[in-house]
Amino acid sequence: MTEIDKSIINEVEDEIKPKTWKGTLWNITKTLLKFAVTSVLLYFVFRHVPFKDVKYRLLHANYWWMFAALICFFLSMIVSAWRLMSFFNSINLRLDPKFNFRLYLLGLFYNFLLPGGIGGDGYKIWLLNKNYKLPGKKVFWAIMFDRLSGLWAIGLITVVLIFLIPQIDIHIGIPLGIFAVASAIYYFVAYKFFREYTRYFFAGHAKAVVVQGFQVLAIVFILLGQDFHDKFSPYLLSFLISALATIIPISVGGAGIRETVFTQLTKVFPMDKTLAVFLPGSFYIISLLVALLGIYYVIRPSRLEEGLPKGQSVVDDEDTEQAKTV
Repeated sequence: MTEIDKSIINEVEDEIKPKTWKGTLWNITKTLLKFAVTSVLLYFVFRHVPFKDVKYRLLHANYWWMFAALICFFLSMIVSAWRLMSFFNSINLRLDPKFNFRLYLLGLFYNFLLPGGIGGDGYKIWLLNKNYKLPGKKVFWAIMFDRLSGLWAIGLITVVLIFLIPQIDIHIGIPLGIFAVASAIYYFVAYKFFREYTRYFFAGHAKAVVVQGFQVLAIVFILLGQDFHDKFSPYLLSFLISALATIIPISVGGAGIRETVFTQLTKVFPMDKTLAVFLPGSFYIISLLVALLGIYYVIRPSRLEEGLPKGQSVVDDEDTEQAKTV
């Protein structure tokens, strides 16, 4: 194992099981800070938009449409887990699809349960390293490219939505050209420096478009649940922009950040302020409900690994050469 691998695994283990009281204190501090940031953001949001109005929308929503949104989000998670397998396959990590989905749900749950730590991605790195002896940096980059594919898909759909919003007075060729050039640079860098992760590059990114498509459809269903008959595109674009904002892990599961972004964008796009706060809030509740499915594998960890084949050691060329030298 290289020094980089040791560093990654040690960092993950320190987050999962702190070795010192300072580590435990730091994890608690990060968690409290994220709750504080979330509270402050929501406080400012509800200073401009009365909470009772948002609550009214939730209590009087069409729950059949809300249920349809929940199903769409759940389907997006299924495809998202399938997308991650594309990048795992790139490093010759062949996981049982059922185990992969269970691990994905558990990781999703940890992202909400462990807001101060590394969350679900760190747990995946730790578990796969432990069971497959897979170098931490390989799993890290597989997960990183999985995330990057999601950002690329958001960019693609954003370009399409820009074309549908008249308030954005810009020729469609400009954002389309920027996106095309950025995509070409992105693939060139990936192929040049991370070639093995491009083995299923296009398949993984195609799945990412499906993932974001399902989530955008979930927002459409939430809007329909409010008997909405206006233009969808400003709300959908705001949702994608807010999704980009949640990349910075400064709040609990993105709560507060999405609402803040939506509130600010009501100054740019013709959106109802109450609906603009209700949308990200209801999406958060839906994502939390799906994430709670992962608690089953916390209670019964044996079910997580049921059907999991014995992991074979997967090492990079550098480790192999070092072994031969020794």
